[in-house]
Amino acid sequence: MVAWQRKHWITAVKISISLALVYFIFTKIDLEVVLKTLQKSRPIPLIMALLFFMASKILAAYRLNLYFHQLQVRLTQSSNLKLYLLGMFYNLFLPGGIGGDAYKGYLIKRQFGVNTKSVVSVLLLDRLSGLLLLWVYACLLALFLPHPELDRFKMPIAILGFLSVLIFWGLNKKYFGIVYPVFWRSIGYAALVQLAQLASAFFILKALSIEMNQLAYLFIFLISSIVSVLPLTIGGIGSREITFFYGAQLFALDQNTSVGISMEFFIITALVSLLGVLYHFKKPEMRVVETQSEI
Repeated sequence: MVAWQRKHWITAVKISISLALVYFIFTKIDLEVVLKTLQKSRPIPLIMALLFFMASKILAAYRLNLYFHQLQVRLTQSSNLKLYLLGMFYNLFLPGGIGGDAYKGYLIKRQFGVNTKSVVSVLLLDRLSGLLLLWVYACLLALFLPHPELDRFKMPIAILGFLSVLIFWGLNKKYFGIVYPVFWRSIGYAALVQLAQLASAFFILKALSIEMNQLAYLFIFLISSIVSVLPLTIGGIGSREITFFYGAQLFALDQNTSVGISMEFFIITALVSLLGVLYHFKKPEMRVVETQSEI
């Protein structure tokens, strides 16, 4: 099977899985109740959720640019942010086309002549650092969640959270020496990225007038964010909703409300990702910084 056929086959499988998961969720919830809940969203908290999500993506673009600068691809923050938005648009709205990460890697390699392995490495590390902080925050929230299943494992959870950072640090030092000098700065950015997304989720709860069990909903949100990164669906569609659905079962929460939170977060994600369409028609210029100082 040639490469383009394999790519389209994988895309078709992902779309099928997303559609199957969404269909399954819609057969398990009362969609009318969910939509009525979303219609009652309070605008001010919803705007705050949007702003914090946008802040998370700006911080994420800064984190990626840290890695690019280590490859001597010294993009300006403005150029990198435009490229980042374009990547978000490709990931969510053009599932049959080139993926966002693949496009960024292709453009960087073509314009700056960077080694393919190095580009792939920094794009992978960018994703992994985000996943790491999602996991660490999930471990921290799990320590404060009153649940009989979690209570038995709180010590192992705390140890795993600490070890995950230690292991990631060791892997960076041993195998990714070219970007190791910015390891702790990238972790700092990743912490801020996920904290901003947590704040976005918190304001979604406020928008939906959810005052009870907020910690449980935020924990489910973190787990759903981890699951949505798995390359099984298109843009995490379906996988995030299924996680919210079964997470609500685990914590005895209202499943309609839980899925509503997921849908509201997806709408915010889609709105921000849609900004990238501007750079689909007019590709962003890859401007570089004029000084040699690091960002």
